[in-house]
Amino acid sequence: MDDSTFPYVLLDMTVADVPVVAALERIAFSLPWSPQAFEHEVRHNPMAHFLVLKERTAARQHALAHSQTLLARIRGRSARDPVIGYGGMWLIVDEGHICTLAVHHGWRSRGLGELLLTGLIERATALGAAVATLEVRASNLVAQNLYLKYGFAKVGVRKGYYSDTHEDAVIMTTDLLSSAAFQQRFQALRTALVRRLVGRLDDSAEKR
Repeated sequence: MDDSTFPYVLLDMTVADVPVVAALERIAFSLPWSPQAFEHEVRHNPMAHFLVLKERTAARQHALAHSQTLLARIRGRSARDPVIGYGGMWLIVDEGHICTLAVHHGWRSRGLGELLLTGLIERATALGAAVATLEVRASNLVAQNLYLKYGFAKVGVRKGYYSDTHEDAVIMTTDLLSSAAFQQRFQALRTALVRRLVGRLDDSAEKR
């Protein structure tokens, strides 16, 4: 797999990303975080690990010979393209708790939410988290199916968790991230996702 063909990059969120992230947050969620909340996570919370997803426009024009890796391992690089998605995780003792994940409405249904999820799982694994956990609205079956695909299981319910509608939250968690079974499944899914995303790029180029 040629890393240089991959059209997206995951970067650590910076304060400069916060205005766009907060704007996407307001569109995506009925109980949005404030810009100040995101800035606090980025600046002051040592447990927080937030990523932004950007399009690597240059990948549509020529190969990037110096690309280091495909997904969440790309850190600390600048990118001129706007944020098209973001995700956040807290490392709480030995759990990687995924606390937010969203993709710009114009970029949905392309596998980019899945790409963000893989980045967060990779980060949790790299940080030594034993498992990944999250809460999701009981009515959000699309998100639940994605999480189930990646090995999350429904382990409980928080009654009336969401204050806007008093909807329940489904608690989901993975098996041990370091286990051979989990990693085998995860790596196979991630490889298939990357190939699919690169294929979308190739199809788009052929149509132009």
